[in-house]
Amino acid sequence: MLNAARDQFWATGFAGTSMDSIAAATGLGKGSLYGAFGGKRELFHRVFDDHCTAAIDSANHRLGGDDGQAFARLTAYLLDHATACAEPSHRGCLLAKGTAELSEHDEVVSARARKTFESINQAITADLEACQRNGDIDPAADARRLAGLLLTVHRGIEALGKAGTDGSTLRGITETALAHLPRPSR
Repeated sequence: MLNAARDQFWATGFAGTSMDSIAAATGLGKGSLYGAFGGKRELFHRVFDDHCTAAIDSANHRLGGDDGQAFARLTAYLLDHATACAEPSHRGCLLAKGTAELSEHDEVVSARARKTFESINQAITADLEACQRNGDIDPAADARRLAGLLLTVHRGIEALGKAGTDGSTLRGITETALAHLPRPSR
């Protein structure tokens, strides 16, 4: 039921989604939806929170591991995202869509989005620190700032992909960002 509601919000945005459309998508009556969640905004908060949790879990899973494979993990994480964003069927990210649409007027969405981006930034930072320990990234570099740069590239790739930028361009941007990470002095 929550997945069907999430998919409806994902397809039409918060403003474009009615409780009637959620009821049709889930097969539940509007009364049941109101009784279970209180209203459209509360239901959106629930599915948005679940989606954010999944995004954090994915980043932690994809970027966690031993130091020797840290750079390969980071590369795969970013390039896989670029490839996925170029797919014609890619519908964008609910995190990006919900944040853009609601964060200015909805503190719950704003706070959850901020926490999610901070958590993903922490996962990237931890991976970069592993890269530093392994000798792939200059140990004097500020891993947190580099993570912020890579997170910005990651999220920008999402927007460019949604606008129809082709996969080779998105991969090229990602590869350029990775190539410009500071390497240790030899």
